[in-house]
Amino acid sequence: MVKRILGIGLLVVMIVLTVISFMDTEDETTNTNKNMKNQKGAAIVPPGETGIETGNVAPDFEVETLSGDTFRLSDLRGEKVILNFWASWCLPCKEEMPEMQKFYEAYGDQVNVVAVNLTGNDSGIDNVREYVDKHGYTYPVPLDKNSEIQDQYSVYNVPTTYFIGTDGKVQQPPKLGPMSYDYMVEMMNKLS
Repeated sequence: MVKRILGIGLLVVMIVLTVISFMDTEDETTNTNKNMKNQKGAAIVPPGETGIETGNVAPDFEVETLSGDTFRLSDLRGEKVILNFWASWCLPCKEEMPEMQKFYEAYGDQVNVVAVNLTGNDSGIDNVREYVDKHGYTYPVPLDKNSEIQDQYSVYNVPTTYFIGTDGKVQQPPKLGPMSYDYMVEMMNKLS
């Protein structure tokens, strides 16, 4: 009789522990899913690849813009530059671009806003043009048709933004993910 009571008691304890363990696992899964909703994107970066480091000269490039002009980064030497990389399919980019337009309209005379479209990884120039025209973005949009600039700058996450000073050097760490208007103002004021 004592063995039977101990056996039943042990069985009840095991069931309770199993239920508690299952509930903890369920809570962790729920919390992980909630946290994932707040993420702005991610990237897989090869070992040793961190992009252009602060203090290094920003690599020069020359490409055609969406408007058909030739854009050369070195033409902006002596001026502050916010160099952004984006794609029209990128949701965080779509969140950021209206903020960039607002910033460009307010501070375009103090800092160059350049939004390089990763055309080699986008859905075609016509779709990029349609997207930019539809939303009325007026800052320069150079086209990286062959992903050469993307490779030069080690862009593995979009949006990615570099902050280049008048000396042509990257003066602040790159921003991975969307920027707010206030963040752009802060970065502009840190550039010299």
